[in-house]
Amino acid sequence: MDDLTSTAGIVALAAAGVAVVAFLFAIVLAVKLRRMRTAQQAVLGDGQRDLVDHATRLERGFVDLREWVEDAMHRLDERLGTAEERIDGCIAYSALIRYDAYGEMSGRQSSSIALLDSRRSGVVLSSILHREQARLYAKPIRNGESEFDLSPEEVEAIEAALNAGARA
Repeated sequence: MDDLTSTAGIVALAAAGVAVVAFLFAIVLAVKLRRMRTAQQAVLGDGQRDLVDHATRLERGFVDLREWVEDAMHRLDERLGTAEERIDGCIAYSALIRYDAYGEMSGRQSSSIALLDSRRSGVVLSSILHREQARLYAKPIRNGESEFDLSPEEVEAIEAALNAGARA
């Protein structure tokens, strides 16, 4: 027992204790390192690349992806502009007015229809029916007005079309 109480014995016991703690610490570190390598292998795959190389490849991939998205957005913006121009030329306002052109009790068989785009341009068509004949008139409209004289019914058709479009 004298060996354990002597200075050399106490130092030996302390060294053994430190060695056991160091050994346990080494085991804990080995387990953590194994877990980290397993996780790294799940991220990196084959294990042939290091983390810096992997991060560089990821960054390059993100840069390529951003460039592709920007290019796709540019192309989409161009296509959308073309589609908007085409849509602006489509019929946006329309109205049909029926009336009795000759004041006869014929059941309002005459009609005027206005077909206008978003710029208030288009055509007004009038079909005038009489017992023996029918006539069709077409007048171009630019910015809500025509270079030709418009009948009151044609003016009414244009106003009705524009008013109906304003409510929609």
